[in-house]
Amino acid sequence: MRGISRYLLPVVVAIIMTGCTMRGQSPAPVDQAQTKPEQPQQPQQPQQPKPPKPPKPPVVTAPSGVVVPAQPGPIVEEHGTPGRHHSSSSSGSSAPAPRVRHYDWGSAAVPMVSQMLQSAGVSNGSVLLVDSVNNRTNGSLKTSDATSALRSALTNNGKFTLVSSQQLSTAKQALGLSANDSLGSRSKAMGIARKVGAQYVLYSNATGNVNAPQLQMQLMTVQSGEIVWSGKGAVQQTH
Repeated sequence: MRGISRYLLPVVVAIIMTGCTMRGQSPAPVDQAQTKPEQPQQPQQPQQPKPPKPPKPPVVTAPSGVVVPAQPGPIVEEHGTPGRHHSSSSSGSSAPAPRVRHYDWGSAAVPMVSQMLQSAGVSNGSVLLVDSVNNRTNGSLKTSDATSALRSALTNNGKFTLVSSQQLSTAKQALGLSANDSLGSRSKAMGIARKVGAQYVLYSNATGNVNAPQLQMQLMTVQSGEIVWSGKGAVQQTH
């Protein structure tokens, strides 16, 4: 008996310990099934009834034997109606042409050239460059006529040798200027004069009122730019 009790005691202790361990453990949680809330159904919108088609207007036909009067046409104005002004007559009128002024440049240039040739300090046989007359008036005028009158007054003067128009045109093109370009300033005139070998330059301006301009002339030396003679004369309009 003692031998059996010696083996039973450890077995009983082991059983008791196992029972205590199982009591201390809590049972595993049971997952509760989650139910999804039902989505509310959206109410269906009632279909709007289609608008009824408008009734077609009845076709009215004139009974036989009835004449429908015609619509009156546009009123045509007679050309012979007094007191009426037609646009065709006014459109044919044109603005008056601008007035063209003519001047007697020679009457001012000839006496001044005579005074210049009699001035002291000018050597005979010197080369003279005649610059184009510049317009310094308060209006528009044709300065080419003034330049022609000035060169004509210097023809056969017996004191200066004039630079020809061909020489002047070639010198202008060499300096990048147009053949018809007026020098416009004393510096340009001096540059052209040195190019053609002239000793003097005649620089001229038309000044004052365009209805009664004045012709101003200055004779300058090319070497120093000194003004050796100057004059002024009134210019008359011919008509």
